[in-house]
Amino acid sequence: MTGYGVTPLPGLPARVTICEVGPRDGLQNEAALLPVEVKAEFVERLVDAGHSVVETTSFVHPKWVPQLADAEQLLQRLTLADGVRYPVLVPNERGLDRALALGVRDIAVFASATETFARRNLNRTVDESLAMFAPVVERGRREDLRVRAYLSMCFGDPWEGEVPVAQVVGVAQRLMAMGCTELSLGDTIGVATPGRVTALLDTLTAAGIATADLAVHFHDTYGQALANTLAALQRGVTTVDASAGGLGGCPYAKSATGNLATEDLLWQLAGLGIETGVDLGRLVETSVWMAERLGRPSPSRTVTALAGTIKGENQ
Repeated sequence: MTGYGVTPLPGLPARVTICEVGPRDGLQNEAALLPVEVKAEFVERLVDAGHSVVETTSFVHPKWVPQLADAEQLLQRLTLADGVRYPVLVPNERGLDRALALGVRDIAVFASATETFARRNLNRTVDESLAMFAPVVERGRREDLRVRAYLSMCFGDPWEGEVPVAQVVGVAQRLMAMGCTELSLGDTIGVATPGRVTALLDTLTAAGIATADLAVHFHDTYGQALANTLAALQRGVTTVDASAGGLGGCPYAKSATGNLATEDLLWQLAGLGIETGVDLGRLVETSVWMAERLGRPSPSRTVTALAGTIKGENQ
């Protein structure tokens, strides 16, 4: 849909899978408590736009994430499309019980590379949190589930500062040794730059973690998310987390602004000739629709640039 030419760069993948995190990671940090029917329509619109992976909700206790207190009701309302994955976040075995009861086939756990964030987010040390996840991962794999691990604070922590690469790699190795099928590297407060991304990916590869098992999850606090994504693609990463309209941030790290906007990512990938299967125009329509329900404009530059054009075409 760019209309301004496609020029590939050498060394990039032909196709990228976008893990759309708007319904979970995006909405959990919005002040508005949306009705479950709006959330269900949001997920279905994302699938209609061509997404093959849509992170749908979280089974975290409602006290901590009230925006997602309706997880069961949402999953019960959804009409699941063939060939689409609908992962959910589970914090512990109780969360896994809830997910399995609803037939969920993709789960995720959320770990931290730093002690301070682990204590603030999970009320546990890094070791204690990994011990909590171990039976979840083991049982999930026994049930033949896909188990994604999010690893937050991979580049910087608002309390601890720069996070050493070796520290991140150590936790990453422990998560993969548990049996996780994918590891998403999170720049939770958006401080990474391309050289640091490359250094971490190279070190993980040298430590025996296959690039095919990695995803990247960048926040755009300092405007670096797209540059960091390109650096990751150049190192062979083919799964990128993004949030429709740039929704979200992190409720436990106040300096974190929104996730990389899916539309901004799609504009870049389309211009590079990289396939995703996602229709940019339909996704922009969805983000405009969601922004109206949240009562604020989308922070995505691509949504802002294209929203008027798409509205005019539909009139």
